[in-house]
Amino acid sequence: MRKEKKLKLLEGAISDRGYRVRYEKGSFIGGDCRLRDHNIVVINKFLPLEGKIYTIAKVLSRLEPGELPAEVQQIIDEFGFSSIGQLPLIDTESQR
Repeated sequence: MRKEKKLKLLEGAISDRGYRVRYEKGSFIGGDCRLRDHNIVVINKFLPLEGKIYTIAKVLSRLEPGELPAEVQQIIDEFGFSSIGQLPLIDTESQR
């Protein structure tokens, strides 16, 4: 799947959950926040597509698990985010 399509799918999924996506410039990567009564995902507009996709996937992975389309869940899983909203544990003992 093309990166542009992945980004559009994730933008749609996050919008369906009541979030607004804003692309801004600054010295940050991005994330979610609450501004007054609005849930917002702010993304650095100078990030490459992969960074924008990663940021939205990270926010979606932390939200209450709902009925995400299979394509969206697959994108989230590609980045290693678990479906229960937490990053997978890394076993540092076995890596030594």
